Amino acid sequence: MDRILVYTVNSAEDGMEVLAFLRKKGFSRHILTGMKKDTQAILRNGQRAFGHTILKQGDSLRIRILEQESSESILPAPLPFSILYEDEDLLAVNKPAGMPIHPSIGNYENTLANAAAYYFRQKGESFVYRCINRLDRDTTGALILAKNALSAAILSQEMRDRRIRRTYLALVEGITPLSGTIQAPIARAGDSAILREVSNERGETAITHYERIAENGSMSLLELHLETGRTHQIRVHMKHLGYPLPGDYLYHPVYDRISRQPLHSFQLDFTHPITGKPMTLTAPLPEDFLNCFRNQK
Repeated sequence: MDRILVYTVNSAEDGMEVLAFLRKKGFSRHILTGMKKDTQAILRNGQRAFGHTILKQGDSLRIRILEQESSESILPAPLPFSILYEDEDLLAVNKPAGMPIHPSIGNYENTLANAAAYYFRQKGESFVYRCINRLDRDTTGALILAKNALSAAILSQEMRDRRIRRTYLALVEGITPLSGTIQAPIARAGDSAILREVSNERGETAITHYERIAENGSMSLLELHLETGRTHQIRVHMKHLGYPLPGDYLYHPVYDRISRQPLHSFQLDFTHPITGKPMTLTAPLPEDFLNCFRNQK
């Protein structure tokens, strides 16, 4: 959706060009290029300004970011998701199990993208699907959608710089050590487009930290943090360590406790892309996860 921001130039920014000022605020080259077509994109004290306009302390700089993209091809579908937080710049949801993130072959109307399209249509707001962190289809929990191009650019950079701290909870078979770090490279398994495996020869660096926070005699409840973001990283690493997730149809298809892997994006800690304030978003655990741990076998 379109976004209007108003900045007041401070003493440290006195004498700075508008272009340098906006780059400092996180505006990407793509956004800045798109703003050139809009005569009202940059107003300094109510008058049109340009990239090389010099700013003075106390100046009021009004920036308009027009939406240049569209997600009209995504079909709206009334699918449920729980909202953890929403403002002008981001929407955080608690993704349910069984919901893919993006449409793909065989998944055209059952994804989070379809649910988000429906949600924004009901609100009468324009919609571009910008998913910041990604979760597997059956992994539940906290996930961020950026509501405009600037918040998407800044949050995506936070992800690349590993400044979005992701805390996962998982249930695994067996009683693990109290804590540990798994450093095992992950690669595609053979010619498979889906399966991953640990491979010292072909794999990319993958590091997972875990801490056991509870056990029930046959299973461990783990808190995990990722230094890298490889596909299926937690699932592959825990299997490699000898403590697979039950109900994992790819890596441990044993369904006597739960029908899908009990992996949950529990908490996201990050800096708000526009206000700069620290944010902590926590997603409650789903019932099947809780029941899996309670119903010891």
